[in-house]
Amino acid sequence: MEPLPADHSYNPKALGSWARRTGYKSHRSGGGGGDSMSEIEIGITAGADQGGNRSSSVVVGGGPAAPQHPKAAAPSSSLEVLTNSAPWNHGLKSKAVAGPAPAPTPGPNLLGRTTLVVPGKKAGSESENVSGAQSNCPPNSGPLRIEPLRMYKDSEAADVMSQSHEDAADDYSLAKHSHMKYEIRETPGLFPLILYGIQHYFSMIGSLVLIPLVIVPAMDGNSKDTAKVISSMLLVSGISTLLHCFFGSRLPLIQGASFVYLAPVLYIIFSPKFVNLNKDRFMLTMRELQGAIIVSSLFQALLGYSGLMSVLLRSINPVVVAPTVAAVGLAFFAYGFPMVGTCVEIGIPQVLVIVFFALYLRKISVFGHRIFQIYAVPLGLLLVWAYAFLLTETKVYTYKGCDFNLLRNATTIVTPACAKHTAAMKSCRTDYSDVLSSAAWIWFPYPFQWGHPTFHWETAIVMIVASLIASVDSVGTYHATSLLVASRAPPPGVVSRGIGLEGLTSFLAGLWGTGAGASTLTENVHTIAVTKMGSRRAVEFGACVLILVAVVGKIGGFLASIPQVIAAGLLVFMWTMLAALGLSNLRYSETGSSRNVLIVGFSLFLSLSVPAYFQQYKGGSNAGVAGVPSYFQQYTISANGPIHTKYQTLNFALNTILSLNMVIAFLVAYILDNTVPGSQLERGTYVWSQRRSARNEPVIVKEYGLPFGLSNYVTWARWVGL
Repeated sequence: MEPLPADHSYNPKALGSWARRTGYKSHRSGGGGGDSMSEIEIGITAGADQGGNRSSSVVVGGGPAAPQHPKAAAPSSSLEVLTNSAPWNHGLKSKAVAGPAPAPTPGPNLLGRTTLVVPGKKAGSESENVSGAQSNCPPNSGPLRIEPLRMYKDSEAADVMSQSHEDAADDYSLAKHSHMKYEIRETPGLFPLILYGIQHYFSMIGSLVLIPLVIVPAMDGNSKDTAKVISSMLLVSGISTLLHCFFGSRLPLIQGASFVYLAPVLYIIFSPKFVNLNKDRFMLTMRELQGAIIVSSLFQALLGYSGLMSVLLRSINPVVVAPTVAAVGLAFFAYGFPMVGTCVEIGIPQVLVIVFFALYLRKISVFGHRIFQIYAVPLGLLLVWAYAFLLTETKVYTYKGCDFNLLRNATTIVTPACAKHTAAMKSCRTDYSDVLSSAAWIWFPYPFQWGHPTFHWETAIVMIVASLIASVDSVGTYHATSLLVASRAPPPGVVSRGIGLEGLTSFLAGLWGTGAGASTLTENVHTIAVTKMGSRRAVEFGACVLILVAVVGKIGGFLASIPQVIAAGLLVFMWTMLAALGLSNLRYSETGSSRNVLIVGFSLFLSLSVPAYFQQYKGGSNAGVAGVPSYFQQYTISANGPIHTKYQTLNFALNTILSLNMVIAFLVAYILDNTVPGSQLERGTYVWSQRRSARNEPVIVKEYGLPFGLSNYVTWARWVGL
């Protein structure tokens, strides 16, 4: 057949499927001639077959259709257009014949998919399906029809992490997303502001308070220490979130103790220097953690504010982020169910109740709110905690000859008849901790409450690596969140500015002694997608409430009294969610690509297998460290790992870093993704807004520009802003 005539009315701002997934925005003018061709937005392949005939396949994706030029509708072309112009027509087909097409109505094209069908294709010739649509057509069967992918605007599917939908006609309409109740710059009324602000944090309560329930007992801290760490963590989280909303990326993202830091913290806790301490182990270990977090925070701040993060962004893509974040959640499989199994009659119901709420009841709506999906963790916690309290009060865990009150005293000598019930009483009873009754009503967390931090380079190096992985995690969260609540993805300078501020907030975490660095929580993406709340004001209000809650000592004592088996059940779900959110980043890439599948699969496998080698290497001995529970034995490898040099501190640093699952996943995925050939579409390359064009768009400036006119004073620092 003859080549297709040039389409002089081609609109380069009409986005294709890859552009919608990644937030790509064309900056070319719409007046290009027929010879202008964008590799991203339109693909035209033409070649000569053996008979000398030329075959062409054209796929146009995204955006409102531009009016057809009269010459583009020549009878010799005979094009059939299968299109879904709106999401509510449920796949109705319209056939375009010769003649100019009617001008589209203004507004965003939520479907964003148009397929041109070229008849007369010779049997046996190959055509690349750029749009990703399925094509099942036998040879010599007439015109080749490629059905467009259909997207329906269904309220029952509102929990889906929607992609960005952009309108090239009006820049302001770029900021509108029909699936969100409130967007980034919108301010709800007083009642919705209070409701959604508290709801946002309440739905993420597990991510905010569960880390102290793991690390404080591991450091031999008591329940009062746990309550103080929780209060400090809530305070730092509230302050960090306010700072991030004003001076960071300005996206509505809650900051808190990330699970990225949990594994490095446990390796430091069970290092040879601290694992055998018998006196003041909690205080000494916490001071070491403070020093390591402070040093790593300075590195992260330098990474962001120096502009190095803007350079690193060029090589960080979904294929790198997905296995890295997923490995963070999968790394704790040795702790999850073994800890749940210490009291199966409470731990297993905890896991099942949360799964039942989050999956089976997720579409049940009460007053327009999917309470079971949004509040699966807090509702499951309260329900199972009440069930455990009932078992305790009915004396299910009261045994004859065993005085439970004496078990709180470490010097108590337990009789042999009572010793076999000790583990069950400690794990299953809800009154093991008396911190709620002894906690003060008002208590102000303050810096250096555990003493002056101590600094050693080996622990600092481990935390620096953790802060680098946390930055990679934040990059994926920034991009996914921007497609939900903002007009388009932020410029690289804004991303770099956000990473730099995360370094400063981690510095605050080191001063207050929370035991982990403060960074963007990955769970933000799921919470925003489910609650459909993207207002920055609501998150800021919730942060203020969080600061007030932090000074109420009774609340910290209440959260610290959560039984560890119940906390373990919650963590099983939280780590599962973290792994799932990590893998969900692959939706921006070609998930069916063998290249991407092999890279992600290989990265995940090695992220489990390589650390297992380090953890199982016992220098010829299979005996673990005495006094360390079995689910924590994997974190004691620094004493006898496979790397042996004459420098003990170097041995600890290398053995620890190479046994971190997330580090192995990141290294493997980063090297392979940046060395194995692949197109931008296949890799799902993150597309960030260009700084120069963003500065000329008022909507982008209002979304990402610094408040109080501060952007005017830092225009020279293009690597940290607009």
